[in-house]
Amino acid sequence: MSDNSPDLLFELLNDFFTQLLSAGESESMDNLIELDLTFSQVRMLFALGQHGEPLPINEVAERLRLSVAAAGRNVDQLVKLGLVVRREDERDRRVKRVSLSEAGHKVTNQHIECKRDQLRRFAWRVPESERTRLIEALQPILAGESLRELNQEIFG
Repeated sequence: MSDNSPDLLFELLNDFFTQLLSAGESESMDNLIELDLTFSQVRMLFALGQHGEPLPINEVAERLRLSVAAAGRNVDQLVKLGLVVRREDERDRRVKRVSLSEAGHKVTNQHIECKRDQLRRFAWRVPESERTRLIEALQPILAGESLRELNQEIFG
């Protein structure tokens, strides 16, 4: 493996993120575990949170690679828990749109904020010289197209 191969970069990034994000994983998962949510339900909460506006259930199903029936069952449970709101589409009453409720936003935001706190603690622990090099390496990547193309590929 050459010093700058994509495989080496993958291995280093994988190791870095595994160590960084697993450090506080139990802390960030506590709220989700207390709610006794399934993995599909958690994925649905975060998909709805990322999109921001109400989505038709069939589109949620497609994004999460679930059947419409499975997505509907997950929505039913999340509505019962008060984490998701389901409304009829204004133009087509046969279509049901779903979005996060205030409680759903709170749950997802708490999880994300816990991850942000982990990153913040890490940033403060990195020695200044390494921090400078990391900043210089990340700035052009964040300004470039690679991440935008990947997000476009994933989120459409």
